[in-house]
Amino acid sequence: MGLINKSIDDLHTMLVKKEISSTELTKEFLTHIKNTEAKVRAFLTITEETALAAAAKIDEKIAKNETIGILEGLPAALKDNMCTEGIATTCGSRILENFVPPYDATVTAKLKEAGAVLVGKLNMDEFAMGSSTENSGFFPTSNPWDMKRVPGGSSGGSAASVAAREVPFTLGSDTGGSIRQPAAFCGVVGLKPTYGAVSRYGLVAFASSLDQIGPLTKTVRDNALVLNAVAGHDPKDSTSVPFNKPDYTQFLENNVKGLKIGVPKEFFGLGLQPEVEKVIRNGIQTLQELGAEVEECSLPHMEYAMPTYYIIAPAECSSNLARYDGVRYGYRAEADDMIDMFKDTRAKGFGQEVKRRIMLGTYALSSGYYDAYYLKAQKVRTLIKQDFDKVFARYDVLISPTAPTPAYKIGEISDPLTIYMGDVYTIPVNLAGLPAISLPAGFVNGLPVGMQLIGKHFDEGVLYRAAYTFEQNTDYHKEIPAFIKEVG
Repeated sequence: MGLINKSIDDLHTMLVKKEISSTELTKEFLTHIKNTEAKVRAFLTITEETALAAAAKIDEKIAKNETIGILEGLPAALKDNMCTEGIATTCGSRILENFVPPYDATVTAKLKEAGAVLVGKLNMDEFAMGSSTENSGFFPTSNPWDMKRVPGGSSGGSAASVAAREVPFTLGSDTGGSIRQPAAFCGVVGLKPTYGAVSRYGLVAFASSLDQIGPLTKTVRDNALVLNAVAGHDPKDSTSVPFNKPDYTQFLENNVKGLKIGVPKEFFGLGLQPEVEKVIRNGIQTLQELGAEVEECSLPHMEYAMPTYYIIAPAECSSNLARYDGVRYGYRAEADDMIDMFKDTRAKGFGQEVKRRIMLGTYALSSGYYDAYYLKAQKVRTLIKQDFDKVFARYDVLISPTAPTPAYKIGEISDPLTIYMGDVYTIPVNLAGLPAISLPAGFVNGLPVGMQLIGKHFDEGVLYRAAYTFEQNTDYHKEIPAFIKEVG
């Protein structure tokens, strides 16, 4: 497998020791991308020229024996809803097909400051609305474990590219599970940080009170290293929270003795595939055998999380996407008058799933229905958060499946409600603004299964500790898709 399967630490050490240059490393990954993309299709844009130019600058530093950061000189890629100055940012939508931002998102700027080499932008469900990446306005991405299956979504390109070893790490965004669910489907580690821990400035909004950017990586340690680079307060983002950001790697301790883990019974109900439940129960038992204290607990309002989310998220989407009207930027339809131009621009520029959610949200916010739907949903959201507050008074971490099933076949599910139910275990976390991580916990019929760990606000360190301990005592994260072994 050569360089493509090495950890961030290993690649950094090789650069420091001058065993390889950043240019050579970048070329190695770009070559691998070219060899795999015909089947995986994780990238919407590949920035080979600018990547090699950035790598050359890092090599100049190394040649002068200057100190380089842990991510410096390493290839990386971003979900295509994070603004990149001078590089197309499409959000997986035809309506933004030719949009080139004049500025960088804060996370983009932070990765550049850390010296990461951006090799491209990644495919996604249009405007982050979907759970399979089948809703991309351009093409679906395939799961490297089985090319006939979805990689999950909406950060499907981000997860698939890491699983396919096309880049060492990526960033995705998570509104209702869009980092964790594809991480589970693709057998990688995905963290949704606490709401407000990572700046959303320059992230094209879907649902502003739910969206959060986070890293996808091969290992828990790699994940902590990337979070170190992108987390922190940002005055440009009004929802960014000032907090004392720790070095997240200090929590990577192979020890869960005394850690109190709650297992919410509501996350093991209808819809959970028995084989998936067995994998998660085995994972829980592993942590228990390693010294964690495990108990069943209850989150009584979780049954309302799904309908609550599908009122709040579409309502915010309806508001945020009102700006795409053909006037300011993006696609503009030709029409005889302004009203027809508005209508035709949205009719032709937006896909079916985006239109569906705009319509749902507009209805929920309309006169006469606001109190009955949106206001009531916000009240239930508060109850859901209070449920979490109560259990976290007793437990350090909660454990659940990340998704009720492994990855399904592309085109297999056409009913939107069935697809929505795939996020049943991840959505409550976003409603409460909590951090959660998904990590590989086993396999069902050769397909990865993810285990979700949920933590208290700004308690990512405890999640990393539990996840790292599990990872160090299992080998699931070491498994590589057969297709990548052949190519690599």
